[in-house]
Amino acid sequence: MRKRVLTTGLAVGCVLTAIFSSQAQAGEAKGTWARPNGASQIRISECGGALCGKLVWLREPRKDIKNPDISKRDRPLLGVQIVRSMKPTGKQDQWKGKVYNAEDGKTHTGFIALTAANKLKLEGCVMGGLICKGETWTRVK
Repeated sequence: MRKRVLTTGLAVGCVLTAIFSSQAQAGEAKGTWARPNGASQIRISECGGALCGKLVWLREPRKDIKNPDISKRDRPLLGVQIVRSMKPTGKQDQWKGKVYNAEDGKTHTGFIALTAANKLKLEGCVMGGLICKGETWTRVK
């Protein structure tokens, strides 16, 4: 009986460790990230149990002129959520959701993945994920 209680206790401990470490990994993606061209910065934070990212800095502020919703074309891009509803994929340090591309006004399936402590790769995909294009962002200190 004592052995069974000990085994059950260890199993519960392992499950709790797995749960808390997956939450810690999600926390690592939170923060402010700069695009490689230095034109913008995006802040990743928690939103409704997922990760989302808003434009928080633009070298050259501009409007959302390519947005398919005509009523939004006059809004400033600063503050727009471009990374949406990112949830863990099951792969370590990777999330899947939607990515809004202000360059063409389209929303694509997207992935973010931590490739290092201060590097976050973002990919936008079309054709069900067959063709993906991305870039690696650097954490802003």
